[in-house]
Amino acid sequence: MKSLAFKPHPDLLVGLEAADDAGVFRLTPEIALIQTVDFFTPIVNDPYQYGQIAAANALSDVYAMGGRPLTAMNIACFPLKTTPPAVLQEILRGGMDKVHEAGALLVGGHSVEDPELKYGLAVTGIVHPDRVFTKGGGKPGDLLVLTKPLGTGIIATALKGRLASPEAEAAMIRVMSELNRAAAEALEGLEVHAVTDITGFGLLGHGLEMALAGKVELTLDAGRVPVLSWAREYAGMGLVPAGSHANRRFCEKHLEIDAGVDQVEVDLLSDAQTSGGLFIAVAPRQGEELLGRLRARGLSAAAIVGEVTATGVGRIRVRP
Repeated sequence: MKSLAFKPHPDLLVGLEAADDAGVFRLTPEIALIQTVDFFTPIVNDPYQYGQIAAANALSDVYAMGGRPLTAMNIACFPLKTTPPAVLQEILRGGMDKVHEAGALLVGGHSVEDPELKYGLAVTGIVHPDRVFTKGGGKPGDLLVLTKPLGTGIIATALKGRLASPEAEAAMIRVMSELNRAAAEALEGLEVHAVTDITGFGLLGHGLEMALAGKVELTLDAGRVPVLSWAREYAGMGLVPAGSHANRRFCEKHLEIDAGVDQVEVDLLSDAQTSGGLFIAVAPRQGEELLGRLRARGLSAAAIVGEVTATGVGRIRVRP
């Protein structure tokens, strides 16, 4: 990507050079367009649930930018020779239901025959140009809030090995299929300095992106980070996906782990999420207010998990 010549434009508020969650283009002084796309292979066995999760994941980038989704278009790669068409219909039904839950409209899409099943969406949303959230902007003193628990990647690994309990699987699906709409709405009117959503790079990887973009140090309190209980158990058994180890290596040069933080905690913080929660840097005087708003909207796992502690080149410290 670095070798590509990006074309600047005065109305391109967030583009490729920013490596943020979505692109943002100003249309008028009052309206900016948000565009994003995401798709992936199945992470659960049920096709309807897969469609729900994939749609929630794609819609999440609009919420992370402070916007409201308007329309979505399906992207589907489907193995027609080996999989019944009814499976695709269920995937699309799951995605459409989730798009409608977000208050958006499904307006079309594109499908190709492919030996490997993949599904996702391209999503368009809107936001006021002066109220765009980005990964940069965190300020020393800001409190860091996470709106969903971690651990879905570890549970998915246990599920593939047929070691996950039905309760763990249900909890994983519930977290991944939940929209970040309520979390985004809770930010209205607050002094929010930075937002991202937690997906494939885990909390450490996406936290580092926030730290690098804002040139600040983030301090995470491992003991305050919400985690699905089954994930902690499975991580202790060594059921940690390869992606988690890759995330840890990606962060290593910018990461300081205090004594007293055990390996399981680090594995959980590195765990690759699908359709994870929002990670928010909010002014310190409003941290508790935000937490109250989130919990009032049913996000009971939401927690203050650390703070922005200093300016610098971008790093993360993890405390017990």
